[in-house]
Amino acid sequence: MGVWRIDGGSPRRLPVEAMPSERELEEFLQRDPTLLGEPLLVIGRQVRTPHGKYIDLLAIDADGNLHVLELKRDRTPRDVVAQLLDYGSWVTNLDRDHVIEIANGLLSQPFEAAFEDAFRTPPPDELNSELQLTIVASELDPGSERIVEYLASFGVPINAVFFSYLQDGDRRYLARSWLMQPDEASADVAGRKAGKRAEWNGRDWFVSFGDGLGRSWEDGRRYGFISAGGDPWYSRTLRGLPVGARVFVHIAKAGFVGVGETLGPAKRFDAAQVLVDGVWVPLASRELQFPYWHGESPDDVTDETAEYVVPVRWIAAVGRDSAYWEKGMFANQNSACKLRQQFTIERLTARFGLAPDD
Repeated sequence: MGVWRIDGGSPRRLPVEAMPSERELEEFLQRDPTLLGEPLLVIGRQVRTPHGKYIDLLAIDADGNLHVLELKRDRTPRDVVAQLLDYGSWVTNLDRDHVIEIANGLLSQPFEAAFEDAFRTPPPDELNSELQLTIVASELDPGSERIVEYLASFGVPINAVFFSYLQDGDRRYLARSWLMQPDEASADVAGRKAGKRAEWNGRDWFVSFGDGLGRSWEDGRRYGFISAGGDPWYSRTLRGLPVGARVFVHIAKAGFVGVGETLGPAKRFDAAQVLVDGVWVPLASRELQFPYWHGESPDDVTDETAEYVVPVRWIAAVGRDSAYWEKGMFANQNSACKLRQQFTIERLTARFGLAPDD
């Protein structure tokens, strides 16, 4: 890679200098991993493996995929390739809990909070479904380049990135080039690995309550229900809630406001019943802040556009003004989905004072 400075009308090529130290390059990458061309969160530096070796940098991208970055240092290029493959054989088998455990042991804040700081979104349910192995060097010999390209052609997620160090007076520069373009290399990876998703405890669900969008959280809190509707996209997941599920209710841009147990299947608002003082009563007979139908008039309501209601026994519920939110907690646009993120469950268990038998 060449870099030229234009002096008047004449280009002058900046000379490539020797890197002051690869340790300094490692520090650059830790401070700003976007030097590699995409947003990354470095979750560990000099990460110890069970085999007594140390990964230079372990990072994660916005999709939850891990990146192993290994600097060439003073080793032969072929030794670096072999070492990187050894690390990959261990990292590829890390499940979600192990990834979070490593990150929490090395980061200065909980993994979930650090992830949201880096990517402005909570971490996905599935972590480490794909792996990327990257050699970081100033150059490789032609034979090692052929080995890396050969491995990539068989679906091994490996690549090499080269950094050139240039100096122009008091100014220093890093120039980057890839052995293979990252999108070209990743196209050879043969499919996603399964089994890296957080385990579900079989009970807990996340529910998004659209407060003020034709429904009122104060109604739901008072009479014991959650609801969604107006379109199949909103009602479909809510209708999939099983009886006896523990639901953690979230209001967008506010936080979590309640936890309860579902008492019955979802039904159209006009047929829904709720449990009031131990007696089942039609929800439509209660004094409500909204009519809970969508369209020009109640006569226009169909099964697809109807509001669907699930009766709930509240274990704990608070007003919107007391909603609880912490950076890194799980949120989703679906009306209901399985809650797998242990970080969120632990925080809400403490917040709502839940006992083990809740």
